[in-house]
Amino acid sequence: MDGVSVTAQGLGLKGPRGWVFRGVALDAGPGALIAVEGPSGSGRTCLLLTLTGRMKATEGTATVGEARLPKQSAAVRRIGAVANVAGVTDLEPALTVGEHLRERALLQSRFGDSLRDLLRPRAERGARARQRVDDALTAAGLDLESLPKGARTAVRDLERIEALRLSVALALIAKPRLLAVDDVDLKLSGPEQAEVRTLLTSIAAAGTTVLAVCAEAMAGAVVVRTTGPQTTEAAAETTEATQATEAAEGTEAADRKGDGDALAATGRA
Repeated sequence: MDGVSVTAQGLGLKGPRGWVFRGVALDAGPGALIAVEGPSGSGRTCLLLTLTGRMKATEGTATVGEARLPKQSAAVRRIGAVANVAGVTDLEPALTVGEHLRERALLQSRFGDSLRDLLRPRAERGARARQRVDDALTAAGLDLESLPKGARTAVRDLERIEALRLSVALALIAKPRLLAVDDVDLKLSGPEQAEVRTLLTSIAAAGTTVLAVCAEAMAGAVVVRTTGPQTTEAAAETTEATQATEAAEGTEAADRKGDGDALAATGRA
């Protein structure tokens, strides 16, 4: 999948208690590895969500591919995917790895594929879905055979790095042109952080533009640093306010996901 360019000029987001981030400038080409670097509470996650069309900037401009933000946020959401974002892409602890993968593949085939794909024979659609999952697992470096119970392993039994890889795999099922991953080095050991850096570098090298939030940028990445002046409490309040705006604008998408969840649940029953 070909990546997209990501640019920003004077990008800022203001919340009830002040600026979450401000003056962000970025110029990254297709297939770039972009590192959003900064301390916790500095607005890193909010910047990630803004650049993926899930939050509205207060000032400045940004483009993702040919789409301009914030006016074409829906277009950006169609070509981008997010992973490992608390409160947005949380995994269900009681479900197994296989159930998460099947559900995401079902949602993708139902709402993400073209009408032409939906009209293909059922056997062909099933084979394409399985291939899509296999490709995503390979790209995310998640070997189901290495898990305690294989695909039947519950999420609650995964190591943190395994859960991160699963979240990335779920995002890659949609074959996004922009992959955004939050907190890529949170609570990971030194060797595990090195594994994740290698993983994200390989995904970018394969052509997908990668946007990663981290405490310390990876070598060779296009670096954006956030130094938001607000406290973590203020950042949380701002996040709630901007997510409320997103929810109001994304009703149609939410309805579709709800339908998909119900459909997936029926498939598991």
